[in-house]
Order: sequence, then structure tokens, then C-alpha cells
Amino acid sequence: MRYKSQRVAYAYWVVALLLYGLQMVFGLLAVAKYLGPDPLLHYLPFDRVKEVHTNVLLVWVLTGFMGGAYWLVPEESRTELYSPRLAYAALALWTTAGVTAVVGYLFGWTEGNKLLEQPYPVKIAIVIVMLMFLYNLGMTIWRAKRLTTTEGVLVAGLALTAILYLPALLVFDNYTLSIFYRWWTVHLWVEGVWEMIQAGLLAYLLIRLSGADREVMEKWLYVIVGLTFISGLIGMAHHYYWIGVPGYWLPIGGFFSALEPLVFLGMAIYAYSAMRRSGLAHPNKLAIHWTIGSAIFSALGAGILGLAHTWPSVNKWTHGTMITPMHGHMAFFGAYVMIVLAIISYAIPEYYGHSDEKRESSVGLWSFWLQISGMFGMTMAFAAAGVTQTYLERILGMGYLDTQRKMQVHYVMLTAAGIVFVIGVALFLYDFFILAPRYARKSSAWTAEADLAEA
Repeated sequence: MRYKSQRVAYAYWVVALLLYGLQMVFGLLAVAKYLGPDPLLHYLPFDRVKEVHTNVLLVWVLTGFMGGAYWLVPEESRTELYSPRLAYAALALWTTAGVTAVVGYLFGWTEGNKLLEQPYPVKIAIVIVMLMFLYNLGMTIWRAKRLTTTEGVLVAGLALTAILYLPALLVFDNYTLSIFYRWWTVHLWVEGVWEMIQAGLLAYLLIRLSGADREVMEKWLYVIVGLTFISGLIGMAHHYYWIGVPGYWLPIGGFFSALEPLVFLGMAIYAYSAMRRSGLAHPNKLAIHWTIGSAIFSALGAGILGLAHTWPSVNKWTHGTMITPMHGHMAFFGAYVMIVLAIISYAIPEYYGHSDEKRESSVGLWSFWLQISGMFGMTMAFAAAGVTQTYLERILGMGYLDTQRKMQVHYVMLTAAGIVFVIGVALFLYDFFILAPRYARKSSAWTAEADLAEA
């Protein structure tokens, strides 16, 4: 760790990973409800469990992004963070707002707008936090008078994330208008500017893990950002197919959504070409696994599986079925969860000053493979359930509840894969909270003893 103020990132990652664990709890609760009977039906109905599961995902990933920025920007700008105190204050407000929102969801305090259910006071707190966060980064870069392309893309993605949250503050009585503008935030985040954040973090990690030339790596960033703006922004139209808007959105959404996989394919090629040159020589193999995995899984989940059901003639059958979470789970995990875990896996050994041979642990690698295997299994279970549901419900016209009974075997598979995934998450948390600091204490004690003996 080159700069003391990079310690701020650790605090953000602590909050992010605790929320990651909470998300897993509610994820298992959600899938258990598909198996029934549900003893918690009157205490934790499915809508509230799913609401917490999805919203906590957005919050913890954003928290991880902010931690990544607080680690990356000082190093790229070669200066200390402008105000660590401001960063901690923002984290305190952010955590308070997040806890308030989760508790509110459990008691029915919600705005009811899917994925943007946060009560209005919480939304105001989120805006304040983002302003504090961007001011801190901006002043750091301004004081250093140094802005690399890598951090520029990252900070631009974060700034646009804040700007694109503003439509979430609008309230409409008309349901079609409400859905229309909701995607200005949700889609333009996850299939737009968050891809810039992923690309910035990916470039940073590839430069350090592969030793690849910065100029070559940053040229790729321009390509990725260009594809994001061409395909991702206009590709938002695939959310407008069936909400009551004019029919011209169908060809627009179909065409530009078909281009979206190019962004993630570009990232996968980008990562492969960088690592092919280096020969995986960096001692932190765990960070390499998460970094390359992010590029590949996002190409599969966000790219190929997204394309599989966003074409209008297909989507009219699959819309609202289990095909959607098939795409959503692998896409979000690959593009955003894995890149956050990658930057954490890279930075924590630096944070604790681990030696090269201790940059990874067997527990960390087990965590990686269990999460990969569990997510792949969940994706396949969702796919099988979605195909079954589409055929029985949409083609044959079978009733919803009768269809659900036929899908029980797929939910059993989903639960089993989910348990594997949760074990992987638990191992990552154990590695982060227990093993990494324990090794750091042993290493410090060993160094102190060696210094004493030499004296």
C-alpha cells in the first residue's frame, strides 16, 4: 500500500462484504419459498424477501465500487486522498441509509418502484453521499494535477451513476411513465455506465497483474466505452417492449441490444490478450482468477444469455419468466460482483503487507471455485425452469400454479446450487475477515522477532 489514505477502501469493503453476506441470507430465503410450504409467509412474504435481496445487491456492489475508487485514485494520481475524514463520514451516512432502507422494506416502508424501492428520505441521503464521494475524488485529482485514462473512465462511470440516479427521484402516478423512467436509472446503470466502472477496474488490475503496457491497455478502454455508449444506452429500448409505449421501440431495442454483447466480448479479448503476454507470472493468482473470471462470466451472462432473450420475437414469450433471472444472475455476478471481489483480492495483501508467497490462500481459491460452480449451477437451474415455464405456461396455456408444481425439480436444483454458492461466499468472508488479518499479525510478529534477533 503506497498511500495511507488508501485504508479508507478497507472500511468500504467491510460494509460491502457484510451486505454481501446479508444478500445471501435473503437469497436462500427466497428460493426456499419456491419449494413450500412457507412457515414465514405472514412474517416475511416473498415480495419483501426479494426486495431486500435485490436492493442489497445494488447497495453492496456500489459500496465495493466506492472502495475500489478510494484505492485506485490515490495510486493513479500519486497522492493521498483529499479527505479521509469526509470519506468515513460519507460511509457512515451511506450505511445508516442502507440499514434504514432494509428495515423499512421488512415493515412495508417502500415506494414500490421495482429496484428503486428506497423511501424518499433514503434517496436524498444517497444523493448527498454521492456528492460527498465525487467531491472527494475530484479534489484528490485536482490537487494532484494528474488524471490517467484508467481513473478517468472509472470516475466518469461513477459520476454518471450519480447523475442517472436523479430520475429515481421522480414520482409518477401513471404506471407506464414510472416504468419508462425507472430504466433511465436501472438499465443505464447496469448495462451502461457500470460497464465503464468495470472497464476502469479491469484495466487497473490487468496493468498491475499482467505487466502489460498501459498505453495499449488504455486504448482498449476507448473501444469499450464507445461500444457501451452505442449499444448499452440505446439498447435500453428492450425494456420498453411490453409496457405500453409505441411499437417503434421493438426494432430499436432488438437491434441495439444485439450489439451489447460486443462490449463484454471486447472485455474478454482485452483480458485474455493481456494475460497471454504476462504468462500469469504475478504472485496473486487469486486476484488473477477473479479478474479473468469477471471478463469471461460477463461475456457469457450479460452478453450471450442477455442476447438469448432480448430479441422481441423471443422476449414476448420469455418476458417475466425464470429466463430473466437466468440472465440476470450470471450477468450481475460476472460483470460487477466478480470485479469487486477482484479488486479486493488484489488490494488486501497490499493493505496488510503480505509477502509474495502469501498473496493468496487455499481458502480463497476454494471460495472462487465454489462461487463459480454455484453460480453456473444456479444459471442452469434457472434456464431449465424458464424453458419449462415458457412452454407450459405461455405455449400450452397451463395455469401459473400448475406450472409451478411442474418446476419443483428445478427449484431443488436451484437450492442445491445456491447452497454451494453461499458456502463459497462464506469462505471469502472468512478469508477476508479472519485469515488475512491473522496472517498479517503473524507476519508482523515474525518480522519483529527477526529484527530483535539481528539486533
